[in-house]
Amino acid sequence: MWDSKPYHSLDYYFKDVYGEKIYKIAIDGGMTCPNRDGVLDYRGCIFCSKGGSGEFAVSAKDREHPDVVAQIAEGKERIAQKFPGHRYIAYFQPYTNTYAPVSYLEEVYTQALSDPDVAGLSIATRPDCLSEEVILLLRRIKEQFPDRFLWVELGLQTIHRETVQYIRRGYETSVFEDAVKVLHNLQIPVIVHVILGLPGETREQMVTTVEYLNTFPIFGVKIQLLHVLEGTDLANDYAQRLFDVLTMDEYIDIVIECLERLTPEMVIHRLTGDGPKDLLIAPDWSTNKKRVLNTLLSEMKKRNSWQGKQYENTGTFHVI
Repeated sequence: MWDSKPYHSLDYYFKDVYGEKIYKIAIDGGMTCPNRDGVLDYRGCIFCSKGGSGEFAVSAKDREHPDVVAQIAEGKERIAQKFPGHRYIAYFQPYTNTYAPVSYLEEVYTQALSDPDVAGLSIATRPDCLSEEVILLLRRIKEQFPDRFLWVELGLQTIHRETVQYIRRGYETSVFEDAVKVLHNLQIPVIVHVILGLPGETREQMVTTVEYLNTFPIFGVKIQLLHVLEGTDLANDYAQRLFDVLTMDEYIDIVIECLERLTPEMVIHRLTGDGPKDLLIAPDWSTNKKRVLNTLLSEMKKRNSWQGKQYENTGTFHVI
């Protein structure tokens, strides 16, 4: 299959395309989010922590004036202590990383890509934060650094309207679709974030969200387990027992079905997630990421399962 794995992993992609493993350095660009600064809301998405899902990023000593060069240097040092390697992804992770003046975005993106060890840039953002000016900037960055890759990561999470409203995502799924098309026209690969286990969603709904991705020119997917974190409105609902989190067995079973339904070409960037231990309320089994992934691989082997096993090219897709 893909270097002995039953799914098209990011590690396999890098070794196949670049001939080596490339390590990710998560960077704090000092940005915020329209779901937090009052443009859409002040509360953020219902599951999002105060750190904007960036607790594992290299800390910016001054968020108003983050030193991207220093963060990359610190990230390299951390990685060198554990792994051999000399090429990196500069991953702008916390909050919404196209939500700032274009002049500022150009400065921090250019700083990251100017490092000779940085093979490419991955920018996590919202599809409703890709203005025409930002799109023109991304085009310029691609032209300025033709030997580096440029990826955009979009937080979709789900396609189901009732859940979208509950999690306070703040944009219609049609906005996501338009963003994917624009980025595809620029030949900028798109990585989509999906959360499994959102309150009220059935297994069939979760699988439907993942199948939906097959109908777009999407490069990769991050499949994320729902984490309940301290300080979130989701934690309040969990405390009131308004929903249950998935067990490890349930999660693995759903992930396997999702993988089987995905096109084999799609690169799998994540299959679980890292909830910060000092904030994690549930599920506690998710703290042992190695165990989760090993159990997943073992179960897929038992079932003779692989990515794309049940994939069908269904063409267009209607959001429900």
